[in-house]
Amino acid sequence: MNNVTRRNFLQGLGATAALGILAGCGGNGGNAGGGSGATDTPLVVGYSPFSSKFSPFFAETAYDQDAQAMTQLALYPTTRLGEVVYKGIEGESYEFNGTNYTYNGPADIEVTENADGTVFYDITLRDDLKFSDGEPLTIDDYIFSAYVRCDPTYDGSATLSAMPIKGMEEYRSGMDTLANLIINAGPDNKDFTNWTEEQQTTFWTNAKAASEAIAQEIVDYCIANGYNAEGDPVEACAANWGFELPAGATIEDFGAKMMEAYENNIANLVGTENAGSSISDVFPGWDEYLVGVSTGASAASISGIEKTGDYSCRITATQVDANLIYQLGFELAPLHYYGDKEAFNGTDNFGFPKGDLSSVRAKISQPLGAGAYKFVKFENGVINYEANENYFKGCPKTKYVQFREVQDVDKLNGVVTGTIDVTDPSWSKDTAQAVADANGGEVTGPVITTSTVDNLGYGYIGINAHNVNVAGEPASDASKALRKGLATIFAVYRDVAIDSYYGEAAEVINYPISNTSWAAPHATDDGYKVAFSVDVDGNDIYTSDMSADDKYAAAKTAALGFFEKAGFTVADGKLTAAPEGAKLEYEVMIPADGTGDHPAFMILTEAKNAFADLGLNLIINDLSNSSDLWTKLDAIQGEIWCAAWGATIDPDMTQVYFSDVANKDASGEKHNPDGGPNQGGSNYDYCIADADLDQLILDGRASTDQAYRKQIYKAALDIVIDWACEIPTYQRQNAIIFSTERVNIDTVAPDITTFYTWLQEIENLQMN
Repeated sequence: MNNVTRRNFLQGLGATAALGILAGCGGNGGNAGGGSGATDTPLVVGYSPFSSKFSPFFAETAYDQDAQAMTQLALYPTTRLGEVVYKGIEGESYEFNGTNYTYNGPADIEVTENADGTVFYDITLRDDLKFSDGEPLTIDDYIFSAYVRCDPTYDGSATLSAMPIKGMEEYRSGMDTLANLIINAGPDNKDFTNWTEEQQTTFWTNAKAASEAIAQEIVDYCIANGYNAEGDPVEACAANWGFELPAGATIEDFGAKMMEAYENNIANLVGTENAGSSISDVFPGWDEYLVGVSTGASAASISGIEKTGDYSCRITATQVDANLIYQLGFELAPLHYYGDKEAFNGTDNFGFPKGDLSSVRAKISQPLGAGAYKFVKFENGVINYEANENYFKGCPKTKYVQFREVQDVDKLNGVVTGTIDVTDPSWSKDTAQAVADANGGEVTGPVITTSTVDNLGYGYIGINAHNVNVAGEPASDASKALRKGLATIFAVYRDVAIDSYYGEAAEVINYPISNTSWAAPHATDDGYKVAFSVDVDGNDIYTSDMSADDKYAAAKTAALGFFEKAGFTVADGKLTAAPEGAKLEYEVMIPADGTGDHPAFMILTEAKNAFADLGLNLIINDLSNSSDLWTKLDAIQGEIWCAAWGATIDPDMTQVYFSDVANKDASGEKHNPDGGPNQGGSNYDYCIADADLDQLILDGRASTDQAYRKQIYKAALDIVIDWACEIPTYQRQNAIIFSTERVNIDTVAPDITTFYTWLQEIENLQMN
């Protein structure tokens, strides 16, 4: 359901529906390099800035993911509803909005659940696939791609190695990266069994330099963006970023402070505290420290990945896991390009030496695959692509495509003025009006054609149970009542705030799950409730005939009841004293650029006034730099905050809410490897620790029955609401706008959805 990173992205799942196999690039009289009707006029797509990680293994941002997906072919397509297409070779038809669409892919997948609890995934590829350079694509390429993602030194975003594949643990054990080993040993280590003293000295010298480079980058960023006046001392910029330094502090002091905060883990420091740089940008020779070092016994291969033919293999899982099928749908990257085809033997070498992904990392900005387009170059902020004549659906009808970097504020104007053909402006009430004005009244017209879909994610207000509770007991009824009192006030102002900011471009949601998910509860479902709409006795707070002001008054009355149950002293309708561990003042952080520009900002300002009437002070901390929010949440210092989650196709909740509370230590307070308090996932954000919720999450993963899983997840969501650690606020829309004048709209993929974007049929798109 939600992913664990705050840089929201989806793994590219490759091209999908085919409207029929196209002719070759020169077919039917078309230009060389394009099918019938092909044109040399490039399609120009406006994108937010790239990070140049165009690798199917290491792309992180949504923009880099799209960039690499243009060149890649994934194991299977998904339908417009996000369903896996298991019979891609012959194609499968699925109905959507009254139309049957046939989806073709490169493989067939057969799933067999065995009596002993194991599961077979038998994969068969087409035997006529080729990469864009003409090399044939075989099952060795798929197996190679799997082993890269499962290598002990792999640090990309894929989580295939966490799946219950037979032999995975044995393969990954007994090895770690040199960087991790040196970091864990610390700067004062004297044991040089696995590395030399010179390697260690160089590492810490470079780590110090890297921390200072990031410190300087942060200072420069704060000054350049007006957060601090030019010439302000280092300590002012550091404070703006969430670090306290004494007067007169230097860049070296700032770097050392961050190293201390991150316990010398330079990779985590740079990954979190940066204004654009990556670890490889600031740490000389970083890749040399990513090599694997053997620390014990380790298997040479993964027993659950078996080659069964030139174009087939079997993946064996030790148990049912609903998420595994999605992890297996990765891109079919070329072994001969990213690895060593001659070294591949399928026994103890799978295209690279175990623990050494240097050949894969070397091509991180130069992708090659079997997708619809070939990567040509990236320069001056423009990625250039050329049609792939070997694409299995036929050569794309538009020969050239450019992905061009453009700032969000310039995207709409770029389409109007003709410098951009397709782009994705931030969709709000103001943007929709500007598009309508350009068209003479509607969002789709003679200048711009607009397609809107629900975003794969949702906005929320979070409350940390570790910091907002009574008597230090986050799970107690009193603590839940305290948070429900807060949540009731926040929830009642959602309608007016979201409508004011988004208009029709977003809607209020009542469960902490994206409405795009099949598991999301709907108003017609049994047991559906508006979030935080009942009082302390379980009675409805609102009636259908209430005015907005009546609802606000009723919310305050209900909140007062929750505060009383939490143990607050109440006199004349006001809170006069807080119980042990609670307060009469709480802080809420909101990354609104210091200007109030955030969809939830009105919720907070209205709630602040309501809380003041009840005797509670809500401090609104409008952050000019969102990294300050994540720093405090990671350190378990935040109380209340506003943010948004990105989601995935499967609604699995493990990475956000699973706390493994059954494994906490005897003290009942700590159970995590780093010694943090009881918590759910998501980098300690909520600190929910609930055994019933944990079991529901495990039950949901252990079944592939969608109807059963939906019931399971509804029960899990009810528990999350009961903890009152997350107030769901809005489901916004994304918009793709096309130049009606320059793009042949009839050739754009019909019925675009959250799970089926216009890029899924880019091979059919033509220019006017």
